Amino acid sequence: MSDHKATSRSVLTVGDLLSFPALQMRLLAGGGGLGRTVSWAHVSELEDPTPWLLGSEVLMTVGLAVPRGGDAQRRYLERLDDAGVAALVLSTQLRTPPLRQAFLAAAEERGFPVLEVPLAVPFVTIAQEVAAAVRENSAERLGAQLQVFGALRWMAEENLDIPALFDRLEQLSGYRLFLCTAQGRPLLPGVAAPEDVSVLPADPDAPPTVPGGFVLPVLGPGGAAGYLVALEQAGARPAGLAVVQHLATVAALRLAMVRQEREVLRREGAETLAELLQDTLDAASAQRRLAHHRLDTQRPVVLAVLRRTQDDQLEGALSDHPHLTLRRGEDRLVLAEPGFTEALAGLPGAVCGVSRPFTVGEPLRVAQQEAEWAAGRAQEAGKPLVHYGEDATGRWLPEDRRLLSALVEQVLGEALRYDAAHGAQLLLSVRTWMERDRRTEEAAAALHIHPNTLAYRLRRFAEVTGRDLSTTAAFTEVWFAVRAATELGVAAAGP
Repeated sequence: MSDHKATSRSVLTVGDLLSFPALQMRLLAGGGGLGRTVSWAHVSELEDPTPWLLGSEVLMTVGLAVPRGGDAQRRYLERLDDAGVAALVLSTQLRTPPLRQAFLAAAEERGFPVLEVPLAVPFVTIAQEVAAAVRENSAERLGAQLQVFGALRWMAEENLDIPALFDRLEQLSGYRLFLCTAQGRPLLPGVAAPEDVSVLPADPDAPPTVPGGFVLPVLGPGGAAGYLVALEQAGARPAGLAVVQHLATVAALRLAMVRQEREVLRREGAETLAELLQDTLDAASAQRRLAHHRLDTQRPVVLAVLRRTQDDQLEGALSDHPHLTLRRGEDRLVLAEPGFTEALAGLPGAVCGVSRPFTVGEPLRVAQQEAEWAAGRAQEAGKPLVHYGEDATGRWLPEDRRLLSALVEQVLGEALRYDAAHGAQLLLSVRTWMERDRRTEEAAAALHIHPNTLAYRLRRFAEVTGRDLSTTAAFTEVWFAVRAATELGVAAAGP
């Protein structure tokens, strides 16, 4: 067993580290060794790091290196002590397994300090500051420098919002801080993205140094979620790369929290919208829940139906708009204030139908029908966005689907049966011709047939249905029936 003794007060000891309030360390076992001198601080997740140690190091681990069994833990501690390690620092909030009695007993027997450190104090920064303190024979300097990291714990206890948190971090670090995605968009609400995105690296593993500061990746579950840009403030004393590395960790933690909060809100919003669509939520509860999602219940809202879009694309487009979303099969339903719809029009390949504005408390059944009709019209016309009412026909269609079905059967029933029996396309041809304002050549080109073929189909449709499309009355009746068939989803697919 190694014998560590502090030679003078100017030498940094394990007890000094434990006494600094900013480090927030806690002694778990081995208090008899607090006088051991510290010459370095080193991070290792190896089960046996001793070949790379010189002695008197404070060894730090998140727990990956610590075995799970009691006997194995004791052997791990004995190897470290025999190699002259001054103390073991654990972050038990991460991957450290339960510490066994055999491990703690060995620490007490050998006087080998085992310390616990909170997440607010990063290992890499402790290592750098210990090196500076030892180099200058100044334990006091270590305590002063680490105030910035102790402050992070206080910030968490104060429950600061994101803008206030990063304002404080700027003051403590001496850097102007920016956060962004790899494409330069804001990463966290309330924290600006850099104006000059040319500082962003093409590879997250690129060197962090840029003119006037540093750029570091902000890690997420799938790799780099974005970047922290730290630029030196005029007149400030920048704290250095180690501090910026820790700030990137803080940003990653905050990002994870924001994403978790968004996911909870998304699920709650989906439940609320589902209950509103089923008309099972009373007006008072509806207003309370919508207010929780930052929707002004005194202002009108619209319901949108989106098709051919992905959830991540939709959430990105709606990030600046309070909303509720619900997935129904391949459709996404969105409830929000009217101003959000332009953002949806820019989604690649998506089609969107939007209801008329309505007030909270009205049944959503009518708004859903309007949005679904508008989405179908957008899909047919190849438009990214259609508001209900843009096609005047929709205003006059009955809301009762039974009446719509009766209209389709009465006017188009014979044509539908003829198409099914003969593999014909009478209804598709008539609809395409009508949608192109009776321009035969244009409609024939869209159908990829000769104009004479289209003319024949129009005549055959009139024979089968008994409706001469050259008359205003028959044309109007057939047009309404075609729109009703589209609403019901029984119209033939477009060209």
